[in-house]
Amino acid sequence: MSEVQAQESVLFDTQGGALIITLNRPKALNALSLEMIRAMDPVLRRAATDPDIRCVILQGAGDRAFCAGGDVRAVAQAVSAGEMALADAFFREEYTLNHLLHTYPKPIIALIHGICMGGGVGLSAHGPLRVVTDSLMFAMPETGIGLFPDVGGTWVLNQMPGQIGLYLGLTGARLGAADACAIGFATHHIKDADLPALRDALVAEAPATDADAEAIIARFDQPRGDSPLLAQQADIDRLFAGDSIEAILAALTADGSAWAKAQAETLAHKSPTSLKITLEQLRGGKGLDIAAVFVREFRLSQHCMAGPDFREGIRALLIDKDQAPKWSPATLNDVTPDLVKNFFAALPGRELDLTKNG
Repeated sequence: MSEVQAQESVLFDTQGGALIITLNRPKALNALSLEMIRAMDPVLRRAATDPDIRCVILQGAGDRAFCAGGDVRAVAQAVSAGEMALADAFFREEYTLNHLLHTYPKPIIALIHGICMGGGVGLSAHGPLRVVTDSLMFAMPETGIGLFPDVGGTWVLNQMPGQIGLYLGLTGARLGAADACAIGFATHHIKDADLPALRDALVAEAPATDADAEAIIARFDQPRGDSPLLAQQADIDRLFAGDSIEAILAALTADGSAWAKAQAETLAHKSPTSLKITLEQLRGGKGLDIAAVFVREFRLSQHCMAGPDFREGIRALLIDKDQAPKWSPATLNDVTPDLVKNFFAALPGRELDLTKNG
């Protein structure tokens, strides 16, 4: 008999040796709220030391999304109302949860269908097994809302081949299952129709090791198919190799191809500040251990909350929906090296402390 503990936005179901965590906000595309973070964290910590729990399965309710990202609208509204404590708590607790998943002692299997963006990447990318379906739509679109590819994006994107991680972080390009497998985000690919059967098999066998879980998933694994993104990698590596956003844009403009022109136009609509801090985030974050990644990203998150672009990006995209953000500074030239440097400054008395995660 399964034991189900329900929260409004997250479901926890223990069946045999498997803990099933279901993000349960299908109408909101399972957008990750602070309530959901606070529900999951203690359950995962207890399961980590519970000898009866052998593995964890993460999934999203509904047929449209695993998780479309963090509930950034709620955060932006709180910041606009001067409630900075919520912005601190949301990013602090989200990154702590991401770090817990990255360092978890038992197999975590993310079953990823539909939309997986931003905070959904943070929930799935840090586990060892990431199964995507044909309906996957992966993206890290944060530069379009005055933010940066967070939730460990420094680590996640830097694992990808060549300049692909930087390209994805800057442009917010959307990928399907074949691309997600090719760049290492996904470890396995299955049909959407096979998702219930795979979940049932994982529950029935409750694998205690990554290898045992992989053996179960392998029974459902499908060919990856050709990756359009890898076919474009030579261009991406060449055109996104510059040491500044201005240099990257100059290379795209000089190239003259339709693809390069499209990328330049995409970048022109992003927050100039976000583009520059993302470049520094990813290039300067290579080689950092995962704890250092999250400490650094928390600093970035709080400086973004204190600036204007995050609120403006959310207004333009999600509130007024005019798709016409007025970024400040408005041009790349006005985003000075000193301004970029300030986004990485320490937060005296407020640094992210991950020592409780071990």
